[in-house]
Amino acid sequence: MRVYGKNVVKEILQKPTLINKAYIYDKFSDEEILDNLKKLNIPCQFLDKRTLDTIEFGNHQGIILDIKEFAYQPLDKLLDKEIIVILDHLEDPHNFGAIIRTCEAAGITSIIIPKDRSVKVNATVMKTSAGAIENVDICMVTNLVNTIKTLKNNNFWIIGTDMEGTNYKQIDYSGKIAIVVGNEGKGLSRLVQQNCDYIAQIPMYGQINSLNASVAAAIIIYEAVMNR
Repeated sequence: MRVYGKNVVKEILQKPTLINKAYIYDKFSDEEILDNLKKLNIPCQFLDKRTLDTIEFGNHQGIILDIKEFAYQPLDKLLDKEIIVILDHLEDPHNFGAIIRTCEAAGITSIIIPKDRSVKVNATVMKTSAGAIENVDICMVTNLVNTIKTLKNNNFWIIGTDMEGTNYKQIDYSGKIAIVVGNEGKGLSRLVQQNCDYIAQIPMYGQINSLNASVAAAIIIYEAVMNR
């Protein structure tokens, strides 16, 4: 797996055992990163910009790391948390990365995603999270509905987000909760919505009828964190 960008690299350098190799622009000037790579004896290959661009088309900022595949965490590890965020078949890696960043900033360290028909952790997600992914446990599950039932059996209240429901400011966020964010286009899947205890709705006052998934998630996440 390849990741890129200075912020991501600086975070991953704190866990050097993840790194296989670094590809670096031959005019790269960040001495802090270069010194750390040297101290950690990370194999480095210095390349011209055209060659580096063939390895990764994204905005790599002159540094690309080849790292071990992302390690997803088991569900059991998350069951003692106070707040978990569940992503119901999110597809956009930029939304995923932004939600990871919001979660980390809000002190939430656990996210659940489904195995099928969902964005996975990739280079875009890591870069968009701006390094926050290194501080958040991500669990990949086979079946979201069964996972929700497991969470309920462990005293979690399930709060879905949708255009129709209870004003998000009127929801009780006390106790152990899981916040479910729906797909960018379709929202919550039918069975997931049926298994939610509450549906939180963000009022719309303009001409559009919905928010970007990561923006909606941020509003609900901070409302939950600030009202416990």
